[in-house]
Amino acid sequence: MILPTDIVQAVSNLRAQKTRTLLTALGIVFGVGSVIGMLAIGAGAREESLRFIEQLGVRNILVDSRPTMSRDEFMQRRKSSQGLSDRDVRVLRANIEAIDMVSPRKTLHPASVLPKPSLDLPELYGVAPAYSIIHSLHAVEGRFFDESDEAASRPFCVLGDTAKVSILGFGPAVGKYIKVNQNWLEVVGVLKEQLLAGSQNSGASMQDLNNIIFIPRSTFEYRFWDPMSSMRDELDGVEVRLRADADSIEVAKVVTGVLNSTHHDVQDFTVTIPAALLAQQKRTQTIFTYVMVAIAAISLLVGGIGIMNIVLATVLERTKEIGIRRSIGARRADIVRQFLTESVLISVGGGLLGISFGYFLAWLIARTAEWKTIVTTGSVVIAFGVSVAVGLAFGIYPAVKASHINPIDALRYE
Repeated sequence: MILPTDIVQAVSNLRAQKTRTLLTALGIVFGVGSVIGMLAIGAGAREESLRFIEQLGVRNILVDSRPTMSRDEFMQRRKSSQGLSDRDVRVLRANIEAIDMVSPRKTLHPASVLPKPSLDLPELYGVAPAYSIIHSLHAVEGRFFDESDEAASRPFCVLGDTAKVSILGFGPAVGKYIKVNQNWLEVVGVLKEQLLAGSQNSGASMQDLNNIIFIPRSTFEYRFWDPMSSMRDELDGVEVRLRADADSIEVAKVVTGVLNSTHHDVQDFTVTIPAALLAQQKRTQTIFTYVMVAIAAISLLVGGIGIMNIVLATVLERTKEIGIRRSIGARRADIVRQFLTESVLISVGGGLLGISFGYFLAWLIARTAEWKTIVTTGSVVIAFGVSVAVGLAFGIYPAVKASHINPIDALRYE
């Protein structure tokens, strides 16, 4: 056991060499800070990615039309497949019992919007009322349109958070009108802000759910015309929500098989399974965290070597002191404990300073790089525990070497 007298004596010895002690502890400080900072980056990235995938819905299956790169490719597809269409929606409903609800999706990039948006023009989405349930969209003002609005093709719209602010400002929006292309639409709801990356694919890009104008699918069909419709499928996507007891990965295989049949094995669609993405993302983040911690731990290793080096130098400097202590009755265990206490105190002090440095590093990264960082209790405990273990491990050899010095030789040492 390390006795209080050993701690007092170790503190006194370390204070006698303040500069050297501080420089020795810096390796531990930077190592602990790096571990906490790296884990904070990993935790922040993991939370953001998992929130995004969960927003897609772990019970959902997302089917998207695969865009063509040329008219020749499009015409080649049309020889065998009519592309993603309402017929596919009916076939999926009729053949897969695990489906709870479905929403077809048609998109349009409008030519003009009034009042003129202060940001980029929002996308126009024609969807079914079930879309809001499938993607867990919540209105902070008004409501989402319902089945009666869909049946009557009412000129209603629901605005994403960014679209609302960009078009109508920060005041109340429900009851106001906006003009999209040549059609006036009444705002019946405003959605709660979503994560920046939305759920819809548009080629290789991801659509921002906050900058979208949602309207009933029937309203889209009757009131809007897409000048690029001759080069696009009838639908841009189909959102499928499964029953709670369904296995999304297995059902996705069935969905893919059914669509391959109706499309005659033409690969003009993609199927995304958020549940599988969630599992893959967790595995990737775990590996990513391990790699970053391993890199940051090198700093702790370097700090440990610094402790060993300095304690060895201290042993050499205090050889005569060791000889005097041994000659008046100190045991080898007492000498080991004396130098080991100094090593542990250096690592503990460096660890405590490193925790503060780690919090500062996480804040600095979040502020300058605009990355979300989360400092967890686990990361602090791990980093500090490893720093103490490093001090203990790298202090053992110098302490044992000091205890084996011959007292007679030590007394003669100059």
